[in-house]
Amino acid sequence: MKILLFGNNGQVGWELQRSLAPLGELVVAERGGEALCGDLTDLEGLARTVREVAPAIIVNAAAYTAVDRAESEPQLCRTVNSLAPGVLAAEADRLGAWVVHYSTDYVFDGSGERPWTESDAIAPLGVYGQTKAEGETRVASACARHLILRTSWVYADRGANFLRTMLRLLQERESLSVVDDQYGAPTGAELVADVTAHVLRGAVLGSGLPGLYHLVPGGQTTWFGYAQYILECAKALGIPVKGTLDAVASSAYPTAARRPHNSRLDNKKLESAFGLQLPPWQQGVKRVLARCSRSGAALA
Repeated sequence: MKILLFGNNGQVGWELQRSLAPLGELVVAERGGEALCGDLTDLEGLARTVREVAPAIIVNAAAYTAVDRAESEPQLCRTVNSLAPGVLAAEADRLGAWVVHYSTDYVFDGSGERPWTESDAIAPLGVYGQTKAEGETRVASACARHLILRTSWVYADRGANFLRTMLRLLQERESLSVVDDQYGAPTGAELVADVTAHVLRGAVLGSGLPGLYHLVPGGQTTWFGYAQYILECAKALGIPVKGTLDAVASSAYPTAARRPHNSRLDNKKLESAFGLQLPPWQQGVKRVLARCSRSGAALA
């Protein structure tokens, strides 16, 4: 069984190379690659790649994720996040293949306090969220065998993310102000990749249904609470940190794109459909911090 992966150099894509390998022959289409087109702005090239590989599964971990810059680059963002996934889904359907597409909490407007479910109406606040919502629709309508996995606040021990940035700043600065009125669940790239492999195995073997699922760990926090946990873990692991934290409102950091205040996602549908019990968010954060401590790797 061939599995075609796009976005292998991203946080989730990097982990998918590990988690998907036991499921079959993994074929990677890299951006700028000479053999296979992995550039999501080249729609014809993407279609050619799928037809050449003829995979049983397509996993698209590539996306335009520069939330603020998207406000000034709407067409590029739409091509990568909406049009390209639609092409991949259409080609997958032609082959009778499965397609995995990742989406985001940004498809919601961030109102209320309860976790969002898959059946809740979407109302994105900016271009990034709008294009991800469009991508969901295109994938679902183009391919019957689709798995759309919404996640939030993704981090890893590589790439640019809140965990690595916060750890670096805690080592460099005496004090930091962090937003305390946006709620969600920090989600490790490892968890996303491992659950993807589990879900795909269940889907291909017929024990799971295609559709839309929320993929986040258990629990919730704010960016400030997340930062506090990073600080506590860093101290316990012996990572030299000197910074202190102050909680502030989102209004203290005006941005080009509005952020949702409520990014809580309900993961019960995924757990029920595939027999999973997703761990608390703290577990993955602590493990990645421990790995950063042991490796001494430079932080972004």
